[in-house]
Amino acid sequence: MKRSAAREKAFKYLYSIEIQHEKSMEQLELYMISNDITDDKTKEYIIDIAEGISKNENDIQELININLKEKWQIERISKINLALLKLAIYEILYKEIPYKIVINEVIELAKKYSDDNSRSFINGVLASIVKQKLSD
Repeated sequence: MKRSAAREKAFKYLYSIEIQHEKSMEQLELYMISNDITDDKTKEYIIDIAEGISKNENDIQELININLKEKWQIERISKINLALLKLAIYEILYKEIPYKIVINEVIELAKKYSDDNSRSFINGVLASIVKQKLSD
């Protein structure tokens, strides 16, 4: 499975845990079984994403919070957009995947799964985070 397809599967898992508020290895295994994810590289990638975001959840949420426009709160962000932001931030900051690739693919997922305003919102938050990262 190509990385972009694996990223989409990872996003769908992240979205499901945003909705269900349940993060467990059993839940992840059930997700992979029910979505016929059998490729070992894809499984490893999704497990890494799930565990990495869980481990760094507070830092990732704080980054989202401080990069929101005034009067915006993380609670106002749709679950889809929140899952996309978490995925992108984790890959950019912790996996050091080139930000242009990550942002482009996350924006494509936003086009597919979210509303028209989501692309510019996600792009704005991620651009702010990348700008901070590059200035550090």
